Amino acid sequence: MLKHFRVPGRLALKLKELEISTAAVLRRAGLPRDLFDQPRILVSTNELFALWRAIESVSSDPLIGLKLGVETKTERFHPMAIAALSTTNLVAAMEHMARFKKLTAPEEIVSELDGPEFSISYRWLLAVDAEPQALTDYCFAWTLSLARHGTGTRLNPVRVEYVQERANLRVLERHFGCKVVGGAALNTIFFQASDAIAPFVTRNADLFDLLAPQFEEQLRQYKDEDSFIELVRRAVQDRLTGHRPSIEIISQALHMSPRTMQRRLRESGSSYQRILDEARHTMARYYLSNSALELNEAAYLLGFEDPNSFGRAFRAWEGVPPSDWRETHRVSTAN
Repeated sequence: MLKHFRVPGRLALKLKELEISTAAVLRRAGLPRDLFDQPRILVSTNELFALWRAIESVSSDPLIGLKLGVETKTERFHPMAIAALSTTNLVAAMEHMARFKKLTAPEEIVSELDGPEFSISYRWLLAVDAEPQALTDYCFAWTLSLARHGTGTRLNPVRVEYVQERANLRVLERHFGCKVVGGAALNTIFFQASDAIAPFVTRNADLFDLLAPQFEEQLRQYKDEDSFIELVRRAVQDRLTGHRPSIEIISQALHMSPRTMQRRLRESGSSYQRILDEARHTMARYYLSNSALELNEAAYLLGFEDPNSFGRAFRAWEGVPPSDWRETHRVSTAN
């Protein structure tokens, strides 16, 4: 399974259009200031969730996910979505997108045509915490945009279900044009089966055949990028044993020059410092939740000079001190 998501470049454009500061969002999320300037924006599940929580916080708009997910311009769709619009109907389009997601990110799109309804839900396979509400809204709004583009109509879902209770149900119902409920087992959007199998007006077999090679090439590229990042991360984690491994040590272990490794990481939308931080973050969570290590011992193993440095880094990652995170985790595990 690939472990990274590719953040669409259109997200930064939409944030700007809605007058939301990307710099403030990235700062709140604890992500690199130049994230949206990178040629390929790759983030982990934790980073993706942090990004969307930051968007919620900076915007102070409970409907921000819906506004970011609505797309009225076909040219802004990702090539994979353009290919999906070239298929026969919504069922086929979501099957196409599900394969794309399964092969390129730790995310699963589950769709089912069952009797009079067609359901679509999104699952975050490496998630530890509940997904941000804005991210769920974004996925549903984007799915509805795709369905409306494909059918050429203003179709509405028949029902939208949220796991979390929502305070603004009536506003959500006006947006989706259907009943919205909270406290469900899964975050799911439902369409009438007749709408889901209605022929797409955007159906274009020739265009799909033209895009297919590009689609397969991007899948291969995603795998190569994520495989290299994972290779570097494993090398870093293996050497996080009481000191902070330098880029020279890691590049030597991978039989390449530091310059070559930096270039390949940059082309993959990452950097050595980012991978090091992510590896330390992952190992910190492991040490705090799966061992009886003291905080100063965990700090030493992660290559921090002292517990205070570790505490500041952990607070930047999780928003709370390591001692508080450990206590909360233990309580949630016990329940």
